[in-house]
Amino acid sequence: MTAVLIIAAAIVLLVIGYVTYGSWLAKQWGIDPKRKTPAVELEDGVDYVAAKPAVLMGHHFSSIAGAGPINGPIQASVFGWLPVFLWCVIGGIFFGGLQDFGSLFASIRHGGKSVGEIISDSMGSRAKKLFIVFALLVLILVIASFVNVVAGTFASENWGFTANPTGNETTAIISLGFILLAIIYGLLTNRLGLKTLPATLIGIAGIILMLVIGLNVGFGLSRNTWIVLIGVYITIASLVPVWILLQPRDYLSSFLLYAMMGVALVGILFSAIAGTATFEIPMVTGWKTSIGTMFPALFITVACGACSGFHSLISTGTSSKQLANEADAKPIGYGSMLIESALGVISLIAVGMVFTTYTSGGFGSPAAAFAAGIATMFGTDSPAYNTIYALLTLAVSVFALTSLDTGTRLSRFMFSELFLKEGEATWKDATGIRRFLAYPLTGTLLMVVIGCVLGGLSLSQIWGLFGAANQLLAGIALMAVAAWLGNAGKNNKMFYIPMAFMLIATITSLCMTVMTKIGMVGAGTAAWGDWFQLIFAAAMVVLAVILVIEGVQTFARIAKAPKKAKR
Repeated sequence: MTAVLIIAAAIVLLVIGYVTYGSWLAKQWGIDPKRKTPAVELEDGVDYVAAKPAVLMGHHFSSIAGAGPINGPIQASVFGWLPVFLWCVIGGIFFGGLQDFGSLFASIRHGGKSVGEIISDSMGSRAKKLFIVFALLVLILVIASFVNVVAGTFASENWGFTANPTGNETTAIISLGFILLAIIYGLLTNRLGLKTLPATLIGIAGIILMLVIGLNVGFGLSRNTWIVLIGVYITIASLVPVWILLQPRDYLSSFLLYAMMGVALVGILFSAIAGTATFEIPMVTGWKTSIGTMFPALFITVACGACSGFHSLISTGTSSKQLANEADAKPIGYGSMLIESALGVISLIAVGMVFTTYTSGGFGSPAAAFAAGIATMFGTDSPAYNTIYALLTLAVSVFALTSLDTGTRLSRFMFSELFLKEGEATWKDATGIRRFLAYPLTGTLLMVVIGCVLGGLSLSQIWGLFGAANQLLAGIALMAVAAWLGNAGKNNKMFYIPMAFMLIATITSLCMTVMTKIGMVGAGTAAWGDWFQLIFAAAMVVLAVILVIEGVQTFARIAKAPKKAKR
């Protein structure tokens, strides 16, 4: 019954937050449904493509969710269920939702441009360049983390097609089928003119067919082979028009995520009534655990379940270029984050069903613990256990792959921006070496190769650093949007506490990482992965401190300047 009360409280609080705080934010900023969006004004058939609200919701939610709201809360569960629950709910409403909604709004008022352009408008071109470098470092970690997760859920000792497939082989073949299905959906809706509803029904039927095939026929390759193939796929996916793969794949994938959350809710109720599983997590375990002290480790580890800087890149990199009406910014920007917070709480409950096994190292990954926890709710002796386990593992993999698609496309945008001068719109406007560096394929290949190489590290070596860098990016994104709103004469005071908290928590975490790794270097026990974490964390701290100084100076100028009329 504890699990039922936890999820019920989360849903009620998140709905109240959406209706009250979300609506208040929209009113404060001046959301205007009559104003043309960049997707309409700048439509180019490649990146700027107005999408139906449901389709864009599917893309945005699938992209921001990934494996984050599952991995993070599960790893943080060692602090007890109450701290994770509170941070998912409070963080989602007042931190993550604020950042996602604010970033999306600021971007559509900047021609669908990235956070870097928003920073350039309010803090100057030097701050913009520093931010882009910082964001690219975070995107490398995003690619590395999710390549690691996806390759881990695909890897097999077998080679090629197999009967009686393992869970990983099932996951692999269904994920490949999703790619084909997305291309078909994109062609049906964007070239053959099929309406969204019939195309969606066809897509859902295709998903069911893929599931049936995958449960009976699998496909196996080694982990390293999958890393290479994933790298090739995300390179192609980042370059083709969004309507061919990104929009339809993420939209169709979202139905799998909704179904996964539905199965989890049914499982929570079923286990409470039938007594098929026991919620094992204590309310609070203590200040210090195996992953560090509650501050800052809890707020870094939960990551996407409460607040994620990666979301600001998605909001300003792909979603703002597809938003057909400003009125959709609230449900897509703010609403998606709150649904993700709910998923974080579901993940917490899932690991609670197998907490003893999880803390004793009984699962190879948080994704496996999540799948086992949900399946356990229906009974370990239930004939549905293995099927539910396989499908939930698939869902985690599918959404990690959607985040990879989007993250790589964002890398392409931002890498090109880094080498363009004021007034240059695309790589075609640049000259000399800058033209080559701004060329879409150049940045894409560089980011993918680095990300895939780092993806070969263990997830534990990447995730802690990714969490801190990702949350630090959130603090900087909050600062950027707050500075722009201040310059525009709009209310930005709601950003101050979330911005300050995220910056303090994440810089503290990165400094702790630097000190730990320096100690290992001094003791002669540092491997190359430790050196990577040391250099990466130190670079992040330096860039963040410089950007914070730029931000403080900007806020000081805004405070001294005459008040502007709202625009």
